[in-house]
Amino acid sequence: MKNTLTYKPINLARWIIWSSFALVLILAPFQFSSGGSLSLLSTMGTVMIFGLSFNMLLGQGGMLSFGHAVYSGLGAFFAIHTMNLIGNGSLNFPITLIPLVGGIAGILFGILFGYVTTKKSGTTFSMITLGIVELVFACSLMFPSFFGGEGGVSSNRVVGQAFLGITYGPQIQVYYLISFWLFISTIGMYAFTQTPLGRLANAVRDNPERVEFIGYDTQWVRYLTLILSAFFAGISGGLSAINFEIVSAENVSAIRSGAVLLFTFIGGIGFFFGPMIGAILGVVLTIILSDITKAWQLYLGLFFVLIVMYAPGGIASILMLNLRVAKYGLFGRIWSAMWKIVLAGVIFAIGFVMVIEMLYQRTLESTQAGEMNLFGIIVDTKKPAAWLFAAMLVAIGVIAFLRYKNLFKQKWNEVNAEIEEQMRRAIG
Repeated sequence: MKNTLTYKPINLARWIIWSSFALVLILAPFQFSSGGSLSLLSTMGTVMIFGLSFNMLLGQGGMLSFGHAVYSGLGAFFAIHTMNLIGNGSLNFPITLIPLVGGIAGILFGILFGYVTTKKSGTTFSMITLGIVELVFACSLMFPSFFGGEGGVSSNRVVGQAFLGITYGPQIQVYYLISFWLFISTIGMYAFTQTPLGRLANAVRDNPERVEFIGYDTQWVRYLTLILSAFFAGISGGLSAINFEIVSAENVSAIRSGAVLLFTFIGGIGFFFGPMIGAILGVVLTIILSDITKAWQLYLGLFFVLIVMYAPGGIASILMLNLRVAKYGLFGRIWSAMWKIVLAGVIFAIGFVMVIEMLYQRTLESTQAGEMNLFGIIVDTKKPAAWLFAAMLVAIGVIAFLRYKNLFKQKWNEVNAEIEEQMRRAIG
């Protein structure tokens, strides 16, 4: 029998992408070194893992779950109880591996709940997951010995023996722990997309009848995918327990499940890196924006509606479509119309924000003075000049958008038609 040697070229682009990702994780604290910035980055890391695990269900398997917080939340509870056992000397276990405790708990509850939820698909699956999350949330108040009641369960991450001087007291050590697990988990979830099970999950999402016709059990494909997704969600929960040192009933609530659904959609469920973008934007909108304005939920909701209506592929789809145009050297053709649309949107957004913030000032802060700091400028909401200026900005933005919208659409269609033609010629 003759042996043959085959040459498989190195995927240089993939190595560059993963190396760049690792480099960004390593160097980020040098750019954002304050305690608040490190806490924000740590939160982003845990939400990224949570979002990627949720997208294993929605983006990869087409399973819209309203109860994914069950797996991350229960993983967090088991992780924080393990930390307390370490703290009182009942258990000798390294804090570095605490996320695995959350992951194993996620698997166990994935096996338990997933067997029930994956019996059905589509809307029925979604409703069952909503029932599961409400059930677990109710149990969190019924069993205070485990869930800690309304106050939750707190712990101290600085327990056990320090390893190489690492105690996880300083926030930067927690950040690098989260970054390590984020990098490993991202590789694991990306590897899942390349496995036969991952490909079958895509097939079940697109055409479950054909998958059954060729002999595969679609329920088992959904079940195994959910179990793996629950494992990574549990890792996210374990990291969250270390980061915040407290876990409460909110961790297993429908609100937490809704938040990850919102962030993942905003980032883009059709792209692997979409939930990572959504996690960054979601944390910024919910943490930073909530400190700036009381209307942050309104802005988040409107942003989500706009994404669903005009960019259903999320922020990732916008980036990839523009990168494709740039790849073919045609970005200059659309830029002349694009910057006008963008400028019109910015002008409208400034005017709209002014109106909303002044309304909040007049209604919620009616007992205080009418003056407020808006974009670094003192604005008196009791005088008509501010309202007229805001209305003028809104009107200018709307008029400019309507004027240049058709021009941009025409340029965009022409460029994409040319790209499709070039692709057809290259194939032919």
